Amino acid sequence: MKRLSALLLLLVLVGCRDVRVRTYGEGLTNTLGHGDRIAIIRNRAQLQRYGIRAPDVRFRSEFCVVLLMGPHDRSGFRQIIESIDAGLRHVRVVAFEQPPADGGEPTRPYRTYTLWVVPGTAYRRGIQVVVVTPEDRQIAETVLP
Repeated sequence: MKRLSALLLLLVLVGCRDVRVRTYGEGLTNTLGHGDRIAIIRNRAQLQRYGIRAPDVRFRSEFCVVLLMGPHDRSGFRQIIESIDAGLRHVRVVAFEQPPADGGEPTRPYRTYTLWVVPGTAYRRGIQVVVVTPEDRQIAETVLP
C-alpha cells in the first residue's frame, strides 16, 4: 500500500509542472491595427510583422504572446499589467494603458505592447486568453489555435 501511495504521489507531482513565463519586453510599435488585440506568435517572421525585435526567443522550444493596445496619436502611453491568472482552460490578464500625465505630444500613430515568452510545453490548443481591465471590461480575447 505504501508503494502504491508513493507511486500515486509521484505521478501527481510530475503532472504539476511549473510553467515559467518571461515578460520579455514592453514598448512601442508602429504596426497599426484597429483596437486592442492579443496575438500568439510562433515564429520570428510573425514577430517581425508586428515590428517587435526579440533576438533571444528560441522558437523551437518557446512561443510568444503579445498584447497590443492602441493606436495612439499622442506620446507617452504605456501598458500596466496588474495580474496574470492561468488555469487549465484559460489565461486571464488584467491590464490597462496609462495615459501621459502631461497629455503627451502629437506624434505619428503607434501602439503599445507587452511581450511574454512562454515555454512550448505550455502550448495547448483551445486555451482561451482573455485580457480585461481592472473593472473587468474585456479588452481582447483569443484562443490558441
